[in-house]
Amino acid sequence: MFTGSMVAIVTPFRNGAVDIEALGRLIELQIAGGTDVIVPCGTTGESATLTHEEHHRVIQAAVQACAGRKQVLAGTGSNNTEEAIQLTRFARKAGADGALLITPYYNKPTQEGLYQHFAAVARAVDLPIVVYNVPSRTSVSMSPETVARLAEISNIVGIKEATGSLQHVSKIVQLCGPDFAVISGDDFTTLPLLAVGGVGVISVTANVAPRDTADMVRSFREGNLAKARELHHKLWPLHEVLFMETNPIPVKAALAMMGVIGWEIRLPMTPLSEPNRPKLRRALEQYGLIEA
Repeated sequence: MFTGSMVAIVTPFRNGAVDIEALGRLIELQIAGGTDVIVPCGTTGESATLTHEEHHRVIQAAVQACAGRKQVLAGTGSNNTEEAIQLTRFARKAGADGALLITPYYNKPTQEGLYQHFAAVARAVDLPIVVYNVPSRTSVSMSPETVARLAEISNIVGIKEATGSLQHVSKIVQLCGPDFAVISGDDFTTLPLLAVGGVGVISVTANVAPRDTADMVRSFREGNLAKARELHHKLWPLHEVLFMETNPIPVKAALAMMGVIGWEIRLPMTPLSEPNRPKLRRALEQYGLIEA
């Protein structure tokens, strides 16, 4: 259901508020660049610092901007199960095609707790759900066996996997079968993940290089491994600079340098450090995204 190149789109701010106009421009650039799915209100979208009203506005704006041209997979996760249900209900009401839900952070639930959390959301809201495993952010990781249990629930259709472990991903693919979408949540390992049975990526780098990210995934899926490998290596220097500080600090700085959005980021995130700005600028110049 959700395949190909998907962008974990940033949330632009202006004077402390969500810049809906800039978000619309970003989405148009993504559509023009070949991105298959728009993913608002994820980690890259600074969802943890959005008020509920802002969260709703961003999802609604993404759905309206896409206008049926691309799917919208709305971030609706929370460490509070009831809050996750409410956010997911709104996403369905707003017309999103699916919901992306992170494992509950801070609480550190057991594997049974993780299962019950996602099962509760799936029971409460009739919307396709992609669960999101990113232990570097949440301090908890879903086991492949827990994912396999969740895959038996009809509207839990896939997982965004950001462990970076091909062993972990391979086990999920083996246990869940071909109808369950395994999606890369780690730009560095997208191509290897595709090789073991993944169906796409929810990418940070696609914010600045949508065409190459989309073409890499598409080339692999069409059997053009040489082209996919070429684009994997071409994109690598961007991955490195876009993760040299905590995401989404570098990618928002990159988009600001490209003149697409302003520089604002919301506390507790802070702007890209001065020593790293020349490194980012140089990488963008070398890639041809900004003029030298």
